[in-house]
Amino acid sequence: MQERIDNIVKILDDKKADFIETFDMQNKDYFVKFVVIATTMGERHALSLLDDLKTNLKSKGEEFLNIESSEEWTAIDLGDILIHLMSENYRQKYNIEDFLKTLNKDNKF
Repeated sequence: MQERIDNIVKILDDKKADFIETFDMQNKDYFVKFVVIATTMGERHALSLLDDLKTNLKSKGEEFLNIESSEEWTAIDLGDILIHLMSENYRQKYNIEDFLKTLNKDNKF
């Protein structure tokens, strides 16, 4: 599992995503095992990141179960890993990191 996460982080980092964070949710009451969040430089950058993730991860056997995308936020569901690609404004607005950190600390919803 860690190799998969490292590969995702490397792809995002190589393509200039900012503030990449990973959250291990394996022992929490959450619907995925890991969450990866990265900040994009805009819609075109997010689309480019998504394209690179698809290209690199599908060849390694990853299955993309669902992708929800808007100008500000792309959510990629790999089943046991959820990737959020967010504009800086949306990342600050929704602050998913604090929610996930609270789950990690309290081990509850």
